[in-house]
Amino acid sequence: MHPTLDGKVALVTGAGRGIGRAIALKLARHGARLVLNDLDPEPAQQLAAEIGAAGGMAVVCAGSVSAPDFADRLVGTAMRSYQGIDIIVNNAGYTWDNVIQRMSDEQWYAMVDVHLTAPFRILRAAQPVIRELVRQENAGGTASVRKVVNISSVAGVFGNAGQVNYAAAKAGVVGMTQALAKEWGRLRTTVNCVAFGLIRTRLTGNAADGGTETIDGRAIKVGVNPELLAAMESGIPLGRAGTPEDAAGAVYLFTLPESDYVSGQILLCTGGLTGI
Repeated sequence: MHPTLDGKVALVTGAGRGIGRAIALKLARHGARLVLNDLDPEPAQQLAAEIGAAGGMAVVCAGSVSAPDFADRLVGTAMRSYQGIDIIVNNAGYTWDNVIQRMSDEQWYAMVDVHLTAPFRILRAAQPVIRELVRQENAGGTASVRKVVNISSVAGVFGNAGQVNYAAAKAGVVGMTQALAKEWGRLRTTVNCVAFGLIRTRLTGNAADGGTETIDGRAIKVGVNPELLAAMESGIPLGRAGTPEDAAGAVYLFTLPESDYVSGQILLCTGGLTGI
C-alpha cells in the first residue's frame, strides 16, 4: 500500500513527549518527513533517531515556541532540510492553573504566549513560504493541499474553572483556526483544530504524586486532583481517559487526502464528552 503521507513535510511542535511525540510517530509511520520541536533538545533528538532507525526522516528544531525568533527558525529548518512545508501541527503547550483572584500576570501571559501567540507567529512566518510554493505549483501545472492542525482543548470550547488563562488562549486558537481557514483557502491550505479532552500524559497524572516540571525556566506543578480526575473519567461516555495515540489519531484525520475539502472545523477528541 502507498503511504498516505508519502514525502509530505510535517512540522510538529512539542514533539518530544506525550501527545506531540505520538503525533510525530503517527505521521512518520505514514511516510511524512518531520521537523521536530521540543523545548528540550534531548527528547526531540531521541525521537528523530528513533524515526531514522525505522527508515523515516526527521530533523530537530529545539527551543521555546514562545521565543520571538522561534517561528523563523522552525520554518527555516523545514526549508533548508526539505525545501517544502505540507503539514503544520501547533501542539506545544502546558497548563499553569489558578483561580482568577490568585492568578498572576505572568501566569496569564505564559499561557497566551505559548498557546496562542506562538502558533500565530509560526503561521505568519509560514504564509509567504506556502504562498511561493503554491505559485510554483501553479506555474508547473501541479496542485497539492496543505494542512494546518491547531490544538485546542475542551477548556477552550466550554471553559474550565481554575484555567481562565488556558481556556482563553485555547478559545483564541479556535478563532484563529476559523479566520485562517477563510484566509488560506486561496492557498489550497486547510486549517482545522482538534480540541482534546482528558488525555493521559505526564501533565495530567495524579497531583497527589507531587510532581513538578521545569518549563521555560519555571517550576510548574503538574497533575490533576485525584478526586477530580476520577470524576472526570467517570463522566466520559467511552469510560476512560484518552491516550496520546488516541489524540494523534484525531490529528491524523485532518492530514489525510480524504479531508482535503474539510476546513475551519473543530473536532472534539474527548471520548464522547461534550462539556466539562
